[in-house]
Amino acid sequence: MTSTPPREPFGYCLNTSTTRGAGLPIERALEVAAGAGFGAVEPWIEEIEEYVDRGGRLPELRRRFDDLGLHVAGAVGFAEWIVEDEARRAAGLERMRRDMDLVASIGGRFIAAPPIGAHQADQVRPGLDRIADRYAAILELGRSTGVTPILELWGFSQTLGRLSEVVHVAAETAHLGSCMLLDSYHLYKGGSDFAGLRLLNGGALPVFHINDYPADPPRERIDDPDRVYPGDGVAPLGDLMRTLDAIGFRGFLSVELFNPGYWKEPAEDVARLSFEKTREVVRRALDPRPGR
Repeated sequence: MTSTPPREPFGYCLNTSTTRGAGLPIERALEVAAGAGFGAVEPWIEEIEEYVDRGGRLPELRRRFDDLGLHVAGAVGFAEWIVEDEARRAAGLERMRRDMDLVASIGGRFIAAPPIGAHQADQVRPGLDRIADRYAAILELGRSTGVTPILELWGFSQTLGRLSEVVHVAAETAHLGSCMLLDSYHLYKGGSDFAGLRLLNGGALPVFHINDYPADPPRERIDDPDRVYPGDGVAPLGDLMRTLDAIGFRGFLSVELFNPGYWKEPAEDVARLSFEKTREVVRRALDPRPGR
């Protein structure tokens, strides 16, 4: 009798931060991701801009995604949409529009919207209801460009550093396009327990950043470079996968690492291990066979 194989309800994506130490142009980064088994890539806006600066044409880059069978899961940008200063915020909205146009040109439908400019202790931090109004403003930009900004949690941030804050803003925005970009490392860094995710609707999570972290350094001192491959740390990723499955998440798990040790290794090896280890975490968590 054949055993039921483990389910894999999520898509697998490579955030290009994971291999950025290799200095690959975006065209080559796409090849590396596809060769490793990923079905999607989450590029950084600066990589798309660099491609254009070299004379690349965005329709050709879009075709490259298509030829390799890759989705554009989202993109990482840093427009200052949240800040108090009106002139800076106006410039941030214009930057967000330009970034959205770039993402739309390569076939993407989502872009990260982190709390850049209101994340440090010495920066003015607007209240959550005011942030909700500002998030609504960029969601309206998204209606005209076809690219939805995803409200991103940054665990180290003084603003939108906890799950409860991100959920509050996403709900109070009162916009049908409202959605959230969460991250296993950032949930831990900000002190949010993964159990809180069970209260969410997985349909509001188009992308989820997946990574792991060691027990040392402790949470107060841990930083981006300390992230490790999924399954190589102490994060309760099995519980996380089961929770995401239970709430109906069917988006992309995007592997986002900034480990300088990995950056010294061949990008092909890093991408392959990122895919294999993430897939193994999912398969083990959702394997219906007894004892697995």
